[in-house]
Amino acid sequence: MTAGVDGQAKRRTQAERSAAMRGRLLDATVECLVAYGYAGTTTQRVAEVAGVTRGAQVHHFRSKEDLVVAAIEHLAEQRAQAAVRDLGRVAAGPDPASMVLDYLWESHQGPVFVATLELWVAARTDEVLAAQVERVEPIVTGALVGALAQLVPNRPAQKELRDLAYTAMDALRGILLSSFADRDPARAKKRWDRVCVHLRRMLSEALTSAS
Repeated sequence: MTAGVDGQAKRRTQAERSAAMRGRLLDATVECLVAYGYAGTTTQRVAEVAGVTRGAQVHHFRSKEDLVVAAIEHLAEQRAQAAVRDLGRVAAGPDPASMVLDYLWESHQGPVFVATLELWVAARTDEVLAAQVERVEPIVTGALVGALAQLVPNRPAQKELRDLAYTAMDALRGILLSSFADRDPARAKKRWDRVCVHLRRMLSEALTSAS
């Protein structure tokens, strides 16, 4: 039940209830991926974390494969929305190059990205997951890099900025993946800062030449 404009309770439609249940299960899947890893993410555990019955879970997702495939899309949507939503502060900053690099770091932190990494690793030996990741990942990355490219007005500079952003993300994701074994977040940030010394110079040159 939700409150209507007149303050009275408004009954949700079946479609709204179904969408809410799916969202609840997908959020629980992300929680499980972060807490237990891909191997430990079972349909039973997801139902428990979501606080729903196994019957309700099976009604929406018949198998772990169905659940995780939907979770990939769920995560991709969250990451793409965050990329566009948070970009405004980069353009407004006094040091765009540093803001871009800080933005990339922050966009790769938190449970959403940890869960995404779990699925990337699992996709190495799972053809169904691999196909789904291959389908949605270019959309997410393209949204982030495309938004960054809007910081510069001319097309040659946009291409250079996109190339630098992809290079930065490749380096950052490698650092974060290796940090799973290291388990020292301070060391991962220190390694990223070291890479940024070189990336910041290249980004500054690209942004300056575009102005």
